[in-house]
Amino acid sequence: MKKELALGMMRLPVDNNGKIDFQETNRLTDYFLEQGFRRFDTAELYHDTCSEHAVRECIVKRHKRDTFEIADKLTSWRIPEGMTAEEFFRKQLDVTQAGYFDRYLLHSVEEKIYPAAEEKGYFDFIFEKKAAGLVRETGFSFHGTPELLDKVLTKYPEVDFVQLQINYIDWDNPSIRSRECYETARKHGKKILIMEPVKGGMLANLQEEGTAILRAVSPERSTASWAIRFAAGLDGVDTVLSGISNMEQMQDNVNTMKDFQPLSDDELKALGKLRAYLTRVPLVECTGCRYCVPACPLELPIPGYISTLNNAQLFGKADGVVRSYKWHAEKHKPSDCVKCECCTAVCPQHLDIPGHLERLANWVKRNGI
Repeated sequence: MKKELALGMMRLPVDNNGKIDFQETNRLTDYFLEQGFRRFDTAELYHDTCSEHAVRECIVKRHKRDTFEIADKLTSWRIPEGMTAEEFFRKQLDVTQAGYFDRYLLHSVEEKIYPAAEEKGYFDFIFEKKAAGLVRETGFSFHGTPELLDKVLTKYPEVDFVQLQINYIDWDNPSIRSRECYETARKHGKKILIMEPVKGGMLANLQEEGTAILRAVSPERSTASWAIRFAAGLDGVDTVLSGISNMEQMQDNVNTMKDFQPLSDDELKALGKLRAYLTRVPLVECTGCRYCVPACPLELPIPGYISTLNNAQLFGKADGVVRSYKWHAEKHKPSDCVKCECCTAVCPQHLDIPGHLERLANWVKRNGI
């Protein structure tokens, strides 16, 4: 089975103002297509609602429609009061100017979102779009339990695929249960797309000891490529999505997938050793998806805060950690959190975000920053 690579349009290069760098994004998308890849993944909320615009400007306007494929999502919690799913969908088609979507997903299905999706008939809606020729394949991205996944796939066997969060560190994580979700999708015979294979970049930036474990077996391979190969090597996996922010990451991902080779037995043993090492480091498992930011009444830069907290646990009061904190806290400090829990309601990882922000605030106070 051929393994596809999709370019996730959630972590595109940005300029000094934090806005999408369209010129650099053009360079990345052109290279991606030149290397024989064609799949792109976006959503209305990515890059502060600018990702779909980047799809239009960098891909749709510059390349023939039959040379690329676009996946977009029905993000139910982003549909404003008074707007229908039809209006939301039509707006996405209008913004992207894609004409149709090659894949259309019900976004982030999990226990808190599924009842409303049922009540409002969102699964039937995406099936209707496929029947009308406006969507080629239907599916959903999933962040819930394997029990819910089994329930959804049993009720809606007509979905073409399911998109799962899978990476080697979450494979047996009891809070995410990646292996069980994967096995459930396989039981239902569904095509599997994988998101967060590098866990928001965390598995590309290991500590020196963790990197050494991998290099002892395959010194020429990047740490990110190990994560990509683990995910793509699973049976039934059709596509691996990767968020790419620069040409170095692009070339590494493309080279990994163009000449794809599953992990060898020795490499799998090395990953087992690495997992044992990483589980000793108490990091917050945030993937940087940013779903929490627009949900926060203060729009706190929560992923940046949590990244700073993780780095503080790894490196202490290092200059880079302090600079990162001050940059993210320029407008609001983590202590400004009002603990309304709007963020936790939309977090795919089900993190105790207010608790983690309090930990960071306490670390800042203890270190006199």
